[in-house]
Amino acid sequence: MNKAELIDAMAAGAGISKAQAKKALDSFIGATTDALKKGDRVAMVGFGSFSVSERAARKGRNPQTGQEINIAAKKVVKFKAGADLSSKV
Repeated sequence: MNKAELIDAMAAGAGISKAQAKKALDSFIGATTDALKKGDRVAMVGFGSFSVSERAARKGRNPQTGQEINIAAKKVVKFKAGADLSSKV
């Protein structure tokens, strides 16, 4: 499912226009992004939680040449599914 299909499904499920569903989805994405930038955790009971984790710097290999390369440390977003979501999938 892509963003347009999700907007269509949200509009149909909530009985609202596609424009309103798009605005709601964009607002959710924006609020979630802002919270994660601050290092907060976004938890929705039954659905799951988003959090930021730090990945340490490490050494890797270029698969074509076999040459060793340095991979920089970075922050990554993690999603952990809630119990309700896990049981329905």
